[in-house]
Amino acid sequence: MGYDSEKDHFARGCLQIYTGNGKGKTTAAIGLAVRALGAGFKVFFAQFLKAGKYSETEILVKLDKLIFRQYGTGRFVMGKPSQEDADAARIGLDEAKAAMKSGDYRLVILDEANVACALGLLSEDDLLSAAEERPKMVELVITGRGAPAKLIEAADLVTEMREVKHYYNAGVAARKGIES
Repeated sequence: MGYDSEKDHFARGCLQIYTGNGKGKTTAAIGLAVRALGAGFKVFFAQFLKAGKYSETEILVKLDKLIFRQYGTGRFVMGKPSQEDADAARIGLDEAKAAMKSGDYRLVILDEANVACALGLLSEDDLLSAAEERPKMVELVITGRGAPAKLIEAADLVTEMREVKHYYNAGVAARKGIES
């Protein structure tokens, strides 16, 4: 069942970017996904660079009307990414574009796609064309540090998470259910 603009007064999806060095980009995207699900929308959540279980994946995979996919190798990418990393990112973007064009998903989230771009796994033009080619009713959220300039310019909303203070700097490691 696709989107019906006759029945939905909110007929224009926006491009949202969550970027910056502060904590909370993925968390904000998950919050928006929960809000969209509460409104009865279907959500496609593509997580780039990651593979495996995290606390958020444990619940996201159980939610009705939310499709959660990971497009990463499960290894931290430092230096030059592998061909396997590049292939995973390409598959992720292609599947996200197909989800947008399907008419089934009102919200599509490309989590950590900005970082995939910064690492050269996706190009700035790849992300921009995905945003421009989406149907007008699809809300698109792209997260990750270092959002490309063209994407920021094209966006309807840009939120920069800025670290003011972080307990990690005082030696507090990632905690299950909070950071992992």
